[in-house]
Amino acid sequence: MAHDMKKDIIFRLRTIKGHIDGIEKMVEEGKTCDEILLQIAAIKSSIEKVGYSILENHANECLINMEKQGVNVDEVNKVIRSILKFVK
Repeated sequence: MAHDMKKDIIFRLRTIKGHIDGIEKMVEEGKTCDEILLQIAAIKSSIEKVGYSILENHANECLINMEKQGVNVDEVNKVIRSILKFVK
């Protein structure tokens, strides 16, 4: 994983951790279920984005290795883009 990507992922994960701490505080303070669920939905979306970024990075690294071995990278990349569109 590239250094810049790693920094971005760590930043996003720390932000998510902060939001989780915020939800814990909301529960302790007796906030409404609607307020808490809204924050949980935001965290869920954020963690999915982190997962997609890691998946995309992994796929791209695999493609580079495949290209070195003579595999048709354009076709494989096309399939990966289709998968990412579907799961997003």
